[in-house]
Amino acid sequence: MAKILVTGSAGFIGFHLTRRLLARGDQVTGFDNINDYYSVQLKEDRLAQLRSLPGFEFVRGDLSDDAAVKALFQSHDFDAVVNLAAQAGVRYSLTNPQAYITSNLVGFTNILEGCRHHGVKHLVYASSSSVYGANTAMPFSIHQNVDHPLSLYAASKKANELMAHTYSHLYGIPTTGLRFFTVYGPWGRPDMALFIFAKAILEGRPIDVFNEGRMRRDFTYVDDIVEGIVRVTDHVATPNPQWTGDRPDPGTSKAPYRLYNIGNNQPVELMHLITTLEKCLGKTARKNMLPMQPGDVPATYADVDDLIRDVGFKPATSIETGVARFVEWYRQYHGL
Repeated sequence: MAKILVTGSAGFIGFHLTRRLLARGDQVTGFDNINDYYSVQLKEDRLAQLRSLPGFEFVRGDLSDDAAVKALFQSHDFDAVVNLAAQAGVRYSLTNPQAYITSNLVGFTNILEGCRHHGVKHLVYASSSSVYGANTAMPFSIHQNVDHPLSLYAASKKANELMAHTYSHLYGIPTTGLRFFTVYGPWGRPDMALFIFAKAILEGRPIDVFNEGRMRRDFTYVDDIVEGIVRVTDHVATPNPQWTGDRPDPGTSKAPYRLYNIGNNQPVELMHLITTLEKCLGKTARKNMLPMQPGDVPATYADVDDLIRDVGFKPATSIETGVARFVEWYRQYHGL
């Protein structure tokens, strides 16, 4: 039985991860500020599910509140920390940049300091496929250079990776960053495409289809993301003895620092996602075809070879299976 801190536990991935950890007998402390970036009610409904499970404790607080984070670490003895709390969203970062500095940089610093001063054995944190930015070599590999982000959200996630490496190097804290690729599924975020599309189609409203529907995304079902997080959390980061500063490998280090992609390794065109959703809903979408938005990238595609080699896992849930499960939950949750 491990004592694990999950920040962002009222969020989409945090909720699913917490349920999974509790199911295997871990003690989980959830930490979340329940902000109103999207439906507070949805977050409260997720939390209500978690509160009914043995081994769960919830602490409400903000990562950027230095005193609150210090108190959290002082009152607990965490074996591992999974940091999923962050200001999410590429488009939102175009209009609300300050939110990303406060949550993703100041908040992450507070987590790093907590781990440093309280002997945490492994810090696992959410990065994002958005760090690949202007890269075009597919599939995206953790061994590629990622120095050309296209949004402040992406830049903040790249910064988290750099900050984590510094703490791994200076203080020997094992850290592992996970680059998630377009996560979807039940209990998902209302600001994400699948949720927005389903709501609009059922209400008879048109949907905005960016890049004329030609964008390709490595849509990854949430259960696959969670399986990857659990396995990586149990697989504590170690130094790479072959690492050399003459040919620096961005995905590993002489410090106990690792990066992994968690993606379905099977990009799907946006129009195929919409067609699959239409079939599951039994209703055709009215489509408003638009150009690509600033900050977006035309395609994402994860190389997951390192994940397979190190923890023996490869995401495999098909878009057809995942969308059907999402629609089943959506109808049930909204009483449709």
